[in-house]
Amino acid sequence: MKIICLANNYRDHAKEINHPIPSVPVFFLKPDTALLRNNRPFFLPDFSEEIHYEVELVVKISRLGKGIQEKYAHRYYSTIGVGIDFTARDIQRECVAKGLPWEIAKAFDYSAAISPTFVSIEHFPDKQNIHFRLDINGQTVQSGCSGEMIFSFDTAIAHISKYMTLRTGDLLFMGTPPGVGRIKIGDRLQAYLENQLMLDFLIK
Repeated sequence: MKIICLANNYRDHAKEINHPIPSVPVFFLKPDTALLRNNRPFFLPDFSEEIHYEVELVVKISRLGKGIQEKYAHRYYSTIGVGIDFTARDIQRECVAKGLPWEIAKAFDYSAAISPTFVSIEHFPDKQNIHFRLDINGQTVQSGCSGEMIFSFDTAIAHISKYMTLRTGDLLFMGTPPGVGRIKIGDRLQAYLENQLMLDFLIK
């Protein structure tokens, strides 16, 4: 099982972290050890002073595929959830400045929180109008819509499958809207898909 994450898939987020807006989907991987399941708490690691939250829509791949044409990409997923891509922003910033890969800032243990449940994509009449948000301590800090993504679900799947085989159970994090920020001990994170609470856990 792979965790595939799109980078800078929302223009305003790319601008807020001073990254270029991509002309094709840009993606990176997290290992399965990055998964944080079942609303378990996230423990701040000791190697970073600036762990950021990034709420994202997450698509679960439902069948094996390679070299998928975009017009058929919708056949390769049937459910959608919500996730948090935790990022060691201070480490990422240093890696980018040195021209180094930045998996170290993204792929650490428990850096990919996922909702315990996924919702049928058929629940949404318009895949370009799926809203989601993140509240921290009862205040909304991020909100986004699938229609604001630079690259859609289908475009991303078609592009990624040119380079690697997609397998049943792979998770595709679709990128984060603007509003990312630092987490601290005691924060309560609640992520919503439309008005349905999908994630609810603590920072320790």
